[in-house]
Amino acid sequence: MTQPKRYLVTSALPYANGLKHVGHLAGAYIPADIYVRYLRAQKRDVVFVCGSDEHGTAIPIQATREGTTPQAIIDKYHEAMKQDFEDLSMSFDIYHRTSSPLHHETAQEFFTKLNDAGELEIKETEQYYDEEAGSFLADRYIKGTCPNCGSDRAFGDQCETCGRTLSPDELINPVSTLSGKTPVKKKTSHWYLPLGKHEQFLKDWILEQHKDDWRPSVYGQCKSWIEGGLQSRAVTRDLDWGIKVPLKEAEGKVLYVWFDAPIGYISATKQWALDQGKDWKPYWQDKETKLVHFIGKDNIVFHCIIFPVMLQLHGDILPDNVPANEFLNLEGDKMSTSRNWKLDMRDYINDFVKKDNGGPQAVDMLRYYLTQIAPETKDSEFTWKGFQDAVNSELVAVFGNFVNRSFVLMHKLCGGKVPRLQEDLLDDTDKAMIAEFSNTKAEVQSALEYYHFRDGLFQVIELARKGNQYLQKKEPWIVARQVAENPAAQASIDNTLHICLQLCANLAVLINPFLPNTARKMLYMMKVVEKMLDWENAGKPNLLSTGYSLRAPELLFRKVEDEEIAAQIEKLKSGLIKSAADNAAAAPTPQKAPMQKPEIQFDDFAKLEMKAATVISCEKVAKADKLLKLEVDLGTEKRTIVSGIALHYTPEEMVGKQVIVVTNLAPRKMKGIESQGMILTAEDSDGKLQLLRPENGVAPGSGVS
Repeated sequence: MTQPKRYLVTSALPYANGLKHVGHLAGAYIPADIYVRYLRAQKRDVVFVCGSDEHGTAIPIQATREGTTPQAIIDKYHEAMKQDFEDLSMSFDIYHRTSSPLHHETAQEFFTKLNDAGELEIKETEQYYDEEAGSFLADRYIKGTCPNCGSDRAFGDQCETCGRTLSPDELINPVSTLSGKTPVKKKTSHWYLPLGKHEQFLKDWILEQHKDDWRPSVYGQCKSWIEGGLQSRAVTRDLDWGIKVPLKEAEGKVLYVWFDAPIGYISATKQWALDQGKDWKPYWQDKETKLVHFIGKDNIVFHCIIFPVMLQLHGDILPDNVPANEFLNLEGDKMSTSRNWKLDMRDYINDFVKKDNGGPQAVDMLRYYLTQIAPETKDSEFTWKGFQDAVNSELVAVFGNFVNRSFVLMHKLCGGKVPRLQEDLLDDTDKAMIAEFSNTKAEVQSALEYYHFRDGLFQVIELARKGNQYLQKKEPWIVARQVAENPAAQASIDNTLHICLQLCANLAVLINPFLPNTARKMLYMMKVVEKMLDWENAGKPNLLSTGYSLRAPELLFRKVEDEEIAAQIEKLKSGLIKSAADNAAAAPTPQKAPMQKPEIQFDDFAKLEMKAATVISCEKVAKADKLLKLEVDLGTEKRTIVSGIALHYTPEEMVGKQVIVVTNLAPRKMKGIESQGMILTAEDSDGKLQLLRPENGVAPGSGVS
C-alpha cells in the first residue's frame, strides 16, 4: 500500500441547534480522533477539520423556541459544542463554523463555478406561500391537522403527537406559522443538481473501485441508491436564513443547507491554512492527498454520492474512504432528544470529568467504553452497567493493574530504577513476552490503517493482560525471598521487571491514539518526553534506559461505584418522565381525533389473511426514494411486494427478516411493479417505521390472528 503524501480527515459538522450526545461522539468524532492521533504519531502530514453547521430551518425554529435570534442560537451552541469537544480531548486542527464570511464566500464560489459550467438546472415547482408574510414556507413553517391521528400539532414534515413523517400537502387545513393565515400555492424556481447524469461515474468509482475497501454497510447503501436511480436535488431554497445565492435573479433564495454544509470542510481547511501560513489547495486538489470522512450512517448518501459529485464537477479530489458508523442506542432504546432519552456530552463532562475525582482520566474512561462498543458494523448500545464493567474489569483490573504492579515492584525490589537486563539469562517465557511487543504493534497498526478501532483497542488491552499473566507466572515477589541465600536470584527479578517496565513504555505508545490522557500520565511516571509516543518506538524492547529512576506509581483509573451508576439511571428515567410531563403540559386540550376510516365489524376484519413471511431478497425501486421491492417466502409460495419503507430500512437490513404480510389484497402496481401483498408496520414516536413481526421466529406461511 503506497503511503499518501498527506491526509485530510473530516468529522461530520454537528448542527448548531443544541448540545450533542455520546451517540454522536461514538459515531463521527472519537474514531476520527483515534485515526488522526495515530497518523500524527507516524509523523504523517495530516489536517483534521470540523466545525458547526449553522444554516437551515432548524436554526430559526430553535431561536423561536428560545425566544431569541438565529445568530444568538448559533453563537451559543457553536461555543458550547467547541468547548465540549475540547473537554473530551478531540484534537481538531481547526473547529470552524459555516456562518463565517470565508465559508459564505467559498460556498458561493462553488455554486457559481458549477452553475457557470452548466452543471446545474433550473426547475419550476409549486410551493406553499404566505401572502401576508410575503414568504415561501419551509416545511416546518406550515402547521395543520395530522391526517393520521387528528392532532392539530402537525407540521409540514412531521406530526408532533403521533410522530408520523408528513409532507405539507398531506396536512388538513394548513396554516402558516408566520402569520397564522392559510398559505397559497405559488410557483417558484430553484437550481437543481442533476444526480442522474452522474450515475455511471458513481458506478465506476464506488461500485467498482471501492467494492472491497469500503465498509459493507456503506457500500451496500450506496449500491442501493445508485441502482435505484438518482433524482435531481434542489441546491437552493426560499429562506431568509442561509447563504445568499450569488445571482441577481435569485433574490430571496439561499443555498440549501445540504449543499453548503460539506463545503464547510473546504472553508475550514482554508481558514486553517491562513492561520498556519500554508497553502490549502494541495489538501483538496492534489491526488496524492488521502481524504477520509468520518460520519454516522444517516450521512452516507450525502458524503458518498452527492458531495463526491459536487467535488468531481468542481475539480477537487474524492474521498478515499468514508468509514461510517451505525447508531448507538441507550439502555435498550433509541436516543431521542425530543423524549429526553439521551446522554449529552455536557452531562457526562459535568457528572464525571469536572468532579473532584474526574479530570482527564474520566475523559479516557468514556473514550475507552465508546471505542469498545463502537457501532462499526451494526447498531450497538450504551448501558451504564456496561460502562462500569468496562472501566472496572478492564481499565482498572487489567491495564491499570499491570502498570501499577510493575511500578510498585520496581520500587520495592529494584530501588526505584530500571534494572539491568541480562540477556544470557532470558528463558522462553521472557523471550515470548518480548516478542509480543512487536507482534502487538503490527496487529494494532493493521487495525488502525483499516479503521478497525475496536480491534485495535482490544489488542492493546490484550497485551496488558498478557503482561499480568507474565508477571503472575514469574512471581518476582516470591523469588525475592531467595535473594538472601542466593544472590543470583536478583538477576531473575531484574529481568522480569525490566521486561515489565519496557512493556509499560510500549503500552503508553500503543494506547496513545485511544486514550491520550492516560499515555501522558504514564510519560510523567516514567519521566520521559512526549517524543517517546512516536509510533516508530512501538514494539521496541529498550525504550527505558537501564538505571533510570522512575516516579512513584499513580493510579491510572478509578473504579466506578454502584451508587454512581444508580444515580445516572435514575437521572435518565427522571428526564424521560419530565419530558413526557412537559410535552403533555404544552399540548392543547385533547380532542377526539376525527375518524379517518369507517367503523367495521369483526366479520370485515376476519376477511384479512395475514401470514408470517421471510424476506429472501430486497432492492430499491428505481426512481422512487421511499420504495423497496422485496421477494418474500410464504412457505408454499414466493411473492413480490413493494413497500414504502426505504427511508427506514436498507435492502441489506431487510434480507433475512421475518415480516407480517396481508396476503389476500388485490395486486396493485407501483412504479410498474405488481405488488402482491402488504407488509405491516407501525410508526414509533420518532417517526420511524417499525416492522411488525413475530417475537420469536416462526415457519414462513404461519397464520397470524
